[in-house]
Amino acid sequence: MDLYPLLQALILGVVEGLTEFLPVSSTGHLILVGDLLNFNDERGKLFEIVIQSGAILAVCWEYRRRIASVLCGLPRDPAAQRMVLNLAVAFMPLAILGLLFGTAIKTHLFNPVTVASTFIIGGFIILWAERREHRIRIESVDDLDVIDAFKLGLAQACALIPGTSRSGATIIGGLLFGLSRKAATEFSFFLAIPTLLAATVYQSYKERHLFVASDIGLWLVGFLAAFASAFLCVRWLLRYISSHDFTIFAWYRIAFGIVVLATSHFGIVRWTA
Repeated sequence: MDLYPLLQALILGVVEGLTEFLPVSSTGHLILVGDLLNFNDERGKLFEIVIQSGAILAVCWEYRRRIASVLCGLPRDPAAQRMVLNLAVAFMPLAILGLLFGTAIKTHLFNPVTVASTFIIGGFIILWAERREHRIRIESVDDLDVIDAFKLGLAQACALIPGTSRSGATIIGGLLFGLSRKAATEFSFFLAIPTLLAATVYQSYKERHLFVASDIGLWLVGFLAAFASAFLCVRWLLRYISSHDFTIFAWYRIAFGIVVLATSHFGIVRWTA
């Protein structure tokens, strides 16, 4: 049995789990790592989408009591109804823009140079956002209204550009809109559930011809690796933000982007994705 494909799946699963909920862009990292592993064809791109389900399950498990409370209280609890409405409203901008422009974006922007450039730009945006005076008016996700949710949805839609970071755009947007660091981060987690689930289902159906029985091992390894690493990452991030800001991620993005551009310019790495 060839173990290299399983190693590819393991590495990509860990990368997905570690980067999905941090403001560093999971899509950008998967494009770059997939390129290095030579797993960047249509089958590889589908794999990257499908293993997101492991990251989704990690968030669902971490917040299982909260999710169960919302679902059980949906028929009669105004707070639960407001949460579901806010998530639906926040989900719509990315969903609509993705359907309209997703193919064009994948065709023209899914490449290492674009990802690296966006990494750097996003890093400077995070630095700017963190150095602004934070005026917190929303301490908890329960305090969000529909207008706040829509603005966060617009911020998340920026992540259609690879390298931007879905969680990063939502979290930094939340800070700019007056959310506390905890509220912005938690709403980003909750919003990931419908967003990533919809992307996984849509892409799986669209590319269903690429599924073959011999790849079951790959999907399983990638799924489990994404779940385990995402679960650990979510727990770590919740502890981290209690006493730190996101500046370290900004400098990481800038440094990583410069390395990719430099290796491309000097021919050290032949980026092909």
